[in-house]
Amino acid sequence: MGTADSPLRSVPMAAHGHKIEARHQTVLPAEPEAARLALEAALAGAAEGAGQLERLREVCRAHPGFLDGWAHLGQVAYLNGDPVAAYAYSRVGYHRGLDRLRRHGWGGTGQVRWSEPSNRGFLRSLHLLMAASAAIGEEEEYLRCRQFLLDLDPADGLGVAGLPQLGAGEVVDRRLLP
Repeated sequence: MGTADSPLRSVPMAAHGHKIEARHQTVLPAEPEAARLALEAALAGAAEGAGQLERLREVCRAHPGFLDGWAHLGQVAYLNGDPVAAYAYSRVGYHRGLDRLRRHGWGGTGQVRWSEPSNRGFLRSLHLLMAASAAIGEEEEYLRCRQFLLDLDPADGLGVAGLPQLGAGEVVDRRLLP
């Protein structure tokens, strides 16, 4: 197929490398109940910090494809002052999420909205990847992730447009993490 035959030819390419179109929307299937229950139990633990981090690691070990497990593991690492670990954990959730989106028809063009609860693990991972990128000084990655979030969900269910722009080494307040 030549470029003249491509239905996406007129859609501008964004800095994140995807051509998002409003007419396409992808909704991921719900995560397994066992994984969701394990996450709830890990998050309900009394103490945050190292204990909660270990409980969340166990959730990810038991359910390695569970996007929200990776997102929450990364958030706890981030909030405990380890943005490098947060970056790594969020990147796992983000890439596993891209794989899952593609398996469910996304193809790099559709919106992925926060209003769909089953999309939140992927979007939470991408949001944390944005924050962790800024914290470790990866400005280009931060800006790419920010724009990608806004393009995937024009309704801005995560409130990304209203967040102050982060500079290298800055971290977001815990209240701003979804």
